[in-house]
Amino acid sequence: QVQLVESGGGLVQPGGSLRLSCAASGITFSIYGMGWYRQAPGKQRELVATITSNSNTYYVDSVQGRFTISRDNAKNTVYLQMNNLKPEDTAVYSCNARTIGQGYWGQGTQVTVSS
Repeated sequence: QVQLVESGGGLVQPGGSLRLSCAASGITFSIYGMGWYRQAPGKQRELVATITSNSNTYYVDSVQGRFTISRDNAKNTVYLQMNNLKPEDTAVYSCNARTIGQGYWGQGTQVTVSS
């Protein structure tokens, strides 16, 4: 049974930081590319950051320099460190695991940036 479980979302002031975690089970974690996506109210879901099985990373321009994606294969967990948060970062953030033959999604966690 494959599960991706996100944690770490919440309410934060502009300029603050949050660290999201996504713990995976039921997959051979080390061979999967991992990603974080977000969807704001009234907007389409967008890719925020990815990290491949060999640790190459990608960031959407709007978060580059502020967010860092990382993975800990021993813990089957991918992280998204979010610094200098802005109100426009407010969204539901979802974790994705993807390989050639299969992909999986977590439930999503709410991030709200507001004063």
